[in-house]
Amino acid sequence: MDEALNLLKGARHIHVFSGAGMSADSGIATYRDAETGVWENVDPTAMASIDAWAVRPEEMWAWYLWRASLVRRAEPNAGHRALADLARTREVSVTTQNIDDLHERGGSADVTHLHGSLFDFRCSSCGQPWEQEPTLLDDPVPALAPPRCPSCDGLIRPGVVWFGEALPAREWERAEQHMRSADAVIIVGTSGVVFPAASLPLIAVERGIPVIEVSPARTDLTRYVDAYVDGTSAEILPRLVRSLG
Repeated sequence: MDEALNLLKGARHIHVFSGAGMSADSGIATYRDAETGVWENVDPTAMASIDAWAVRPEEMWAWYLWRASLVRRAEPNAGHRALADLARTREVSVTTQNIDDLHERGGSADVTHLHGSLFDFRCSSCGQPWEQEPTLLDDPVPALAPPRCPSCDGLIRPGVVWFGEALPAREWERAEQHMRSADAVIIVGTSGVVFPAASLPLIAVERGIPVIEVSPARTDLTRYVDAYVDGTSAEILPRLVRSLG
């Protein structure tokens, strides 16, 4: 903790790189937890691939509306709120791999979603954004027909990045820029195994920018960081922010 504070004290722009662990204290299951992880209970090729959408859009649409409902019922945790507090005295930007909106609801203004959002929708044929908000499902159902695009009659899909799809170019460029321009980087709640996203902190490492990792377990990125703080985002980030003043 002391080493992390020393690295952050003089930083005017702090960039935060967050993963599923950031939202775990809000009750959102991480993807790779041995018992409760999302992919422990659902085959990712069945509900999170572009190929699956081509053959089972009704099942996937229903599943994502249910997941969005779970997220809406969750509340930002102390880690999310701590980042908003930090932004009152410093420039704070966030790149997240999460598809929830907890950073925004926690008060962060500068948030880049590498993997899209559960609350953005677009046409799967023409790509046009769909501005309506569907009725979320309080309970899971086996299948539900997706709406149709008013422009081309294509199926409306969740605005998330599935297996087999490229990351959005604009968001990737913003994330790279933040990694290059920040005075310090905080990695929080990510396993460091999902590529290409996991390569982003290495940009800061290569430029000699201090990198702090907050995680309850060491990850594939730990060997690259300047300070490792053992704990969850909700435990550690408020302590860091209070100590920074």
